[in-house]
This record gives sequence, structure tokens and C-alpha cells, in this order.
Amino acid sequence: MDAVPVGGAGLAGAGAGQPLMTESEVAPAVLEVQGVTKRFGALSVLRGIDLTLRQGEVLGLVGDNGAGKSTLVKILCGYHQQDEGRVLLEGSEVRFRSVEDARTHGIETVYQDLALIPQLPVYQNLFLGHELTRLGPLRVLDKRQMRSLSRQYLDEIKVQVPSVNAEAELLSGGQRQAIAVARAMRAARKILLLDEPLAAMGARESRLIIDLVKDLASSGRVSIIVIDHNYAHLFELCDRINVMQGGRITTDQPVHETSLEGLTELMVSSFRRQLEDG
Repeated sequence: MDAVPVGGAGLAGAGAGQPLMTESEVAPAVLEVQGVTKRFGALSVLRGIDLTLRQGEVLGLVGDNGAGKSTLVKILCGYHQQDEGRVLLEGSEVRFRSVEDARTHGIETVYQDLALIPQLPVYQNLFLGHELTRLGPLRVLDKRQMRSLSRQYLDEIKVQVPSVNAEAELLSGGQRQAIAVARAMRAARKILLLDEPLAAMGARESRLIIDLVKDLASSGRVSIIVIDHNYAHLFELCDRINVMQGGRITTDQPVHETSLEGLTELMVSSFRRQLEDG
């Protein structure tokens, strides 16, 4: 991969993490993507993706529509499988056969279109796919325990809802997204993938999700990849930014070596070239 500098003087204090560590202190890679390709018929969406995500890092992924960002996320979460290339998790090669397979390896995903069930209460949505049961003549849902743990967990991460018994459809858009992010945060043991989690949200609702992700990032226990078209969000959240263009990673830069203006200009120039080529 040819890393292209974004340019600019950088933003002091930007990014979720601390200044770049020395070579001897660099955190180990939790995820490595090597030469991954993906085709849909005659259309090549990914053309040899190389990407590294380190332990406790927040990596921003940006690019124009059609650059392949969501396709890459769908490979990492087990929804698609690559045609060529390798994915290594903590140094061991993996090939996820399904979303559930990726989850068993500690990878959780949150999409713009929430995977909540509107008619279910908050506590059941929070435990969706990870329901607690109690023993008896028949195995039944332990609703009392799920309600209790839901209240405790939402209080800990400062997510306010009218009641854990309230149906999801009665919540605001930000509250519903917060529940989706909170569920993924609770289940993710190694990696959290966020694909446009703030799209179509107002400032107050976005602030709620950003604070959730920042709190998780500060814990260092989970590594995070964030896709967001709002570069200001990425500069607040991320330690490093990768730019995808034409199915490849063309830029890999620490946030503190990057400027918002430089990234914007890079993306505008790329868009102009696409228009000229088209």
C-alpha cells in the first residue's frame, strides 16, 4: 500500500488516543487485512485492501460512495467473504463464514439502519442475540435479570431512556442508536465496527453516540473502526485515518499528523478526478 500524506499542520490534541508511540511501544495488531479483493460479477469493489488495526486503537475509514468501505466492513463482520487475500485476527488467519461466526471471535457491528425490534422493550433489544435464560422444566427467558442488568449497564454508560420496559419504537432516534451501540459495546470482546452510526442524526443525538464511543475507546479493551462522512467526528474520535479510493487504501495517516482542511481537500480533489475520468 502506498500511503499518501494528507498534508496540513495537523490538529493539536485531536484524536481519541495519545500521541503516536515510539517503535518499541507500538501496540500489537489485533486485525490485519492483507490483499483482500471482492467482486460482484464483473464489478471489482475491493482491489487489494491492506489495513491494520491495533489494540485499543480507533481507526477512521473515509472515502467516496462506492469506494468499498461498507463492503470491507461486511467482510470483517462475516456478512460477505473475500475472493482473495487474508484476514488475520491477533496473528491467526480467519475466514468468517457468517455474522455469528465473527461474533464468536469477538467482533460486533453497528449499522446506520438499526437492528432493533421496535415492538420489543429496551432490555430485550439490549440482549438481542445474547438472551439470558433460567433453568426449570422448560428453559425460559430470565426477564428479571435482563431488566436489572440493563438498568445497571445503561446507568454506567450514562444512556438515559424513559424505562428499560419502554418499547424501542417510543424512543428518539438518538436513544435507539445508543441502545444499538451499547448492545454492541457490551458484546464486543475485541473489535467494534461502526458503519455510519451518526448518519441523519442531529447534534444532540450525535453527541450521545460520540461520547459512548469515546468512553469505550478510552478503556482500551476494544479496537474500533468507524466509517463516517463527517470528518469532524472522525478527528474527534480517531487515532488514525485511512482513505479508501477505488477499492484500495490510498492514505494511512495518524490524526495528529493530519489536518481537517488537508483531508477535505484530498477528498474534493479525488471527486474532481472521478468526474473528469467519468
